[in-house]
Amino acid sequence: MPTALRPIAIHVQEPAPGDFRWVLMEREGGGAWAEMERSASAAGTYQQALADGLRVLQAMIEDLDIGPRLAVKRAAKAVAPSHDAPQTERPPADPPAPSKPSLFGFGPAR
Repeated sequence: MPTALRPIAIHVQEPAPGDFRWVLMEREGGGAWAEMERSASAAGTYQQALADGLRVLQAMIEDLDIGPRLAVKRAAKAVAPSHDAPQTERPPADPPAPSKPSLFGFGPAR
């Protein structure tokens, strides 16, 4: 199934001096940005807030080599089952594991 790269951005806000908080945003179909998630607690530096937000974003992405993907909807043909076809139930497949672990450009967590 074709997939599209999701337009996700991160930025840091400072509502009070020294109170840095990350915010994840995603662009919607009409082009407007909508908030996805924000930090519940403040970080003491911009760098730490940004790194914390990137770790949250990284955890949302199944495979960091290809980025966050969103399935593109396609019309599906409805096929009626044959009455003489054997009825089997298959368990859902496990999602594929990421090809390799990696970190964003801030290096390992301290």
